[in-house]
Amino acid sequence: MDVVGTVAEVVIGAIFVVAGASKVARGAEWPVQAAEMGVGRPVAGLVPWWEILIGALVAVGLGSPWPALAAFATLAGFTAAIVVQLRRGRHPQCACFGAWSTAPLGVGHVWRNLAFLAIAAVAVGFG
Repeated sequence: MDVVGTVAEVVIGAIFVVAGASKVARGAEWPVQAAEMGVGRPVAGLVPWWEILIGALVAVGLGSPWPALAAFATLAGFTAAIVVQLRRGRHPQCACFGAWSTAPLGVGHVWRNLAFLAIAAVAVGFG
């Protein structure tokens, strides 16, 4: 199971690093997109750097299992935020991966995040 846990750590770590870096690459557009999701500017400014930090720590297995647990909790929060938007009938642009994810929020985003949560759970349990 060590191999499965290591693969899960690398995968979820890479997802977080890419997500954070793509938000940074969006520049001033990211906080605007985050505001559409109800995220305040101070929090929006921290999110990409949090994702990069957590992703890097998970990917290299440093401090395991705590960074993977932080990734799981972060994904759970993101998923809850998406569900809240959808339940309110709102479909703001998904900026989860910066310019790579410009589609309006939908149920597919929830399913994607549930898959990411499963990978993060493996990283927590077996990483």
